[in-house]
Amino acid sequence: MTALDATEVTFGDTVLARSHELPVVVDFWAGWCEPCKALAPVLEQAVEARGGQIELVKVDVDANPGLAQAYGIRGIPAVKAFRDGQVASEFVGAQSPQSVETFLDSLLGPSAGERLLEELAASGEFPEILGPLAEGDHERVLEWLLGRVDDADATGRDRIREVMVAVFEELGHDHPLSASYRRRLASTLY
Repeated sequence: MTALDATEVTFGDTVLARSHELPVVVDFWAGWCEPCKALAPVLEQAVEARGGQIELVKVDVDANPGLAQAYGIRGIPAVKAFRDGQVASEFVGAQSPQSVETFLDSLLGPSAGERLLEELAASGEFPEILGPLAEGDHERVLEWLLGRVDDADATGRDRIREVMVAVFEELGHDHPLSASYRRRLASTLY
């Protein structure tokens, strides 16, 4: 299996656009990096074993410093998985084959938002947010949940926090809504 190479010019199409169709795993590496050389065949074999369900893309950080800066690469190898144009999961450093397998398997199931929607629909909790959640109106969902924290008991507050964290995971931790509402939730709870 050969991974695709992405550059600052091709990253949008090769990674971001493609991640709306299937998970795209990006290996940020450099030719001088020995741990990168150790991780590459492990990643390639594990992605190949998933029969086209995941795409592997490599980005040489020395040749593409803008991408390394944009995605906060401070150590390599750095692996970021993209779903729907956002970083969905990541790790840094060489990993065991089992860890890589677990990482990739986590990308194949439903997203955090899809799992949350199924869970809330089944439990009957927070019916007010099911519609906005299904529509992807995350800001409305987060605002509604945050508005209920003050009136909730300790168990209710914990559950609201759990649901909000699941929405943050769906959005990606770097998303502006995640950052804003994480701060607001923290100040409300603590």
